[in-house]
Amino acid sequence: MKEIGGYFELELSKGMHFHPNAIRLNTARNCLEYILRSREYTKIYIPYYTCEVILEPLHKLSIQYEFYTINEYLEPTFLPSLKEKEAFLYTNYFGIKQSYISHLANIIPNLIIDSSQAFFDLPLNNIDTFYSARKFIGVPDGAYLYTTKLLDIDFPYDQSWERCTHLLQRIDLKAQDGYKEFQKNDTLLCHQPIKRMSKLTSTLLSSINYVDIQQLRQRNFQYIHDVLRDKNKIKISHEKDITPMVYPFWITNGKSLREKLIRNNIFVAKYWSNVLNWVKPESLEYQLAENLLPIPIDQRYTKEDIDIILSILY
Repeated sequence: MKEIGGYFELELSKGMHFHPNAIRLNTARNCLEYILRSREYTKIYIPYYTCEVILEPLHKLSIQYEFYTINEYLEPTFLPSLKEKEAFLYTNYFGIKQSYISHLANIIPNLIIDSSQAFFDLPLNNIDTFYSARKFIGVPDGAYLYTTKLLDIDFPYDQSWERCTHLLQRIDLKAQDGYKEFQKNDTLLCHQPIKRMSKLTSTLLSSINYVDIQQLRQRNFQYIHDVLRDKNKIKISHEKDITPMVYPFWITNGKSLREKLIRNNIFVAKYWSNVLNWVKPESLEYQLAENLLPIPIDQRYTKEDIDIILSILY
């Protein structure tokens, strides 16, 4: 029976998910596992320039995989001829590759789009696509999946309440004070079985003003791109409607600039250290992993904040 009375839960506004028609699962890597299981793929092509967690479902399902390289446009240097049960995974890098994905969809069968870095880019029809919520929103987990091939399995709900410590600490304390809990949460998400999105995460994600978030991210991206475009080694074909995760700034001395930014309390991630072990130092992927700076442009920041970042970069 429904519980009535007692103490209050966390009070949140009740709205809509940004992806109301998607399958809601616990993690993006499990969205990929869902696709691989439902489509019964036996082999998948994946980019060298990706997070190592993408290998979790491949190892779990004993699926063969082959790496491919990318160019300075963040696009594959070759496209294989796929057999019936082979798939091609492409990452919507930083949320800036939507036009290229439309091109790929016309020429590649069995295409899978990893939109973990492109939360606000809507999927193309009949293209398996998945998203990670926590790359854009303050939630402990949660992912969205679009696919036309469903598994006839009633997955249980995940539970997220024990994975929220770092989110609460980020409000009351400094970022450094909650970083260990953030890392702990990352570890807890490893090797999780496929589950439905937790009720807590679902409630959090339905309480967000997504319109404001999109507008702020787009404004910040354009503002910083206007200043840095000529210095950026990544060839960004800016599209008006994209809502990026970060501003990907690739510069020769990116490693030293990252250290300088961190010394000034501007925290920039490193995508992805595992790549340094997968490729040769002279490769483009190695240089991206070593020197690319994912500059924060998200909804927490004003133009004045971006100006502070720019003053340190110069």
